[in-house]
Amino acid sequence: MGCDVGTAQESRAVSSRLVLGTVQFGQRYGVANSGGRVSGEETAAILKHARAAGLDTLDTAIAYGEAEQRLGAIGVGQWQVISKLPPVPDGCADVAAWVRDCVRGSLQRLKVAALHGLLLHRSQDLLGSSGAALSVALAATKSAGLVAKLGVSIYAPEELDDLASRMQLDVVQAPLSIVDRRLASSGWLARLHAAGTEVHVRSVFLQGLLLMDPGLRPARFARWQQLWDQWDRWLAEQALTPVQACISFALSQPGIDRVVVGVDSLQQLQEIIAGTTARSPAPPATLMNADLDLVNPSRWGAS
Repeated sequence: MGCDVGTAQESRAVSSRLVLGTVQFGQRYGVANSGGRVSGEETAAILKHARAAGLDTLDTAIAYGEAEQRLGAIGVGQWQVISKLPPVPDGCADVAAWVRDCVRGSLQRLKVAALHGLLLHRSQDLLGSSGAALSVALAATKSAGLVAKLGVSIYAPEELDDLASRMQLDVVQAPLSIVDRRLASSGWLARLHAAGTEVHVRSVFLQGLLLMDPGLRPARFARWQQLWDQWDRWLAEQALTPVQACISFALSQPGIDRVVVGVDSLQQLQEIIAGTTARSPAPPATLMNADLDLVNPSRWGAS
């Protein structure tokens, strides 16, 4: 029985490194999503199961449709909530007031007194003409106790080349997967870790693309068929499910504090949590691909 208790505690400790993404609760999202937005009942069931399994942090955003409202209606007072500011509106005359209004709006919708984290959805706003005012306004939310940690959500590690000197980054959220290892290969993962910045990675399933059955991958991804064939062969050789391989890889990377996962159903969440116990060998370097048409979902419509 002692071993069972120890195993359960270890499993909860690993699960606590997962952050539950909530974009699917507010809108349809993901190339593999065939069911649309998650229902309110399923959302509540997912949150209940996640909390019982040891997860304690939610990742949301003002831009995620009705996600904040739905979370607030269910009740997230026992969670650490990270939200994101949308891009600063063009011609915004009072950035400080805009930031204040955005944060207060999020707090009202979520029905919480403070955010655990506040990230910029478009990090490049710090480099524009309003960048200095934006940095001051963000710092003010932290000083006022409305936000505990500040940071950015990025799409490519090179964004950090100019950002690091503009603002102290408590948290950086970035994409990383077995296919997309730019955060590590660029050296930025090690640099962030050395600087004491909390690193959260997302897109570990490449928006579900790495989890799809070979026959169901959309035709626009056929140009990378050699990669998919190798991926499927390696999974079979290692006797791993795609979920096990993707989660194990992300959790094993030195310097990664949290792994953001989004789900369309309670069953998916259960599979992901179960997958955290898998131990996978390092995937071959030949599975890496830096083609932006593949690793940047914003370009998929043009691929």
